[in-house]
Amino acid sequence: QVQLVESGGGLVQPGGSLRLSCAASGIIFSINTRNWYRQAPGKERELVASITNGGSTYYADSVKGRFTISRDNAKNTMYLQMNNLKPEDTAVYRCSVRLFDRRDYWGQGTQVTVSS
Repeated sequence: QVQLVESGGGLVQPGGSLRLSCAASGIIFSINTRNWYRQAPGKERELVASITNGGSTYYADSVKGRFTISRDNAKNTMYLQMNNLKPEDTAVYRCSVRLFDRRDYWGQGTQVTVSS
C-alpha cells in the first residue's frame, strides 16, 4: 500500500502562488505515475497534472504555463507549484499515484481558494 499526505493549500488572492506537497510512504518503489486532481463544487473531478516514473509530464489546458508538477525522489514527495492563480482554480486538490499493477491511491485532499 501507499499512504499519501498533502499539505500547502489555503486562501490566496488572484495572481498569487501556492505550492502543494504530497508526501508518500509505503511501497513507493511501485509507483508508476503521480497525479494531481481537483474538484470544484458542482463540477467533475479534473486531472490537473501528472508525471510518470520516466519524467514525462501532462498538464490540463487550463493550467498550462501556470502550474508545474515535480517530484523529489529523495524526499518521496511530489509538488504542484501553482502560479498566477485564478478564481476558477478554486477547488479541492488531491494527489494520487498509480502503481505498476494499476492500483490507485489517493491523498485526503487540500482546499485551494482563490479570492480577493
